[in-house]
Amino acid sequence: MAYSIDLSGRVAFITGASGGLGAQFALTLSRAGAAVILASRRIDKLKDLRATIEGEGGDAHAIELDVTDPDSIKSAVAHAETEVGSIDILVNNSGVSTTQRLTEVEPEDYDFIFDTNVKGAFFVAQEVGKRMMARATGSAPGSYTGGRIINIASAAGLRVLPQIGVYCMSKAAVIQMTKAMALEWGKFGVNVNAICPGYIDTEINHHHWQTDGGQKLVNMLPRKRVGQPQDLDALLVMLCSDQSHFINGAVIAADDGFGI
Repeated sequence: MAYSIDLSGRVAFITGASGGLGAQFALTLSRAGAAVILASRRIDKLKDLRATIEGEGGDAHAIELDVTDPDSIKSAVAHAETEVGSIDILVNNSGVSTTQRLTEVEPEDYDFIFDTNVKGAFFVAQEVGKRMMARATGSAPGSYTGGRIINIASAAGLRVLPQIGVYCMSKAAVIQMTKAMALEWGKFGVNVNAICPGYIDTEINHHHWQTDGGQKLVNMLPRKRVGQPQDLDALLVMLCSDQSHFINGAVIAADDGFGI
């Protein structure tokens, strides 16, 4: 007997959806039946992705969002729920990094990373989470109570990597944030979990894997390969589903054994 997960009737809000993993997450959840809200600063790229999803018969909406701006967060979430309906799933994916030794990090570099990866992720989750909990307590309308929040952390949050120390610190904070939210919000039926991807080939870093440095890194990996965005599809869909109701506060590495 075949086993499938159907997200029909659910609304998913994906940050950083303009490319890379965010775009793949949006495609995956749409193909599983969810209506997807594509959120990013690059609204032009969102329109292209929306057209792709609609061309496949999916339901997609593009909304401009700057996660470093609290007013932008509140506006985007409110706009999304007005246009599409109550948000049932949040994929908290926006993230940035720099490549520097710790002695080279300036205050503006530190703020650049932490403002997006930690502060931005926190206040997006807070805004969506408050609305999920309001529905759970009956103080806000909605046909589906509870919710699923998936924070995209990183294998770098579990294992320190050279020259991206501040990024590693920020993703470690996202992991602790996930656990704190799971502890406080679980009683409202809001499950909060984290995915920690390893090295994934996206359009942002694709050229790097062809360089001498990139090949050297690949050869150091357990199975001498990098992942593809679709390698996270099954894990993401499972965490977004009703079937994941007993998974809360989990931090799941999807790194092909890199962290072993």
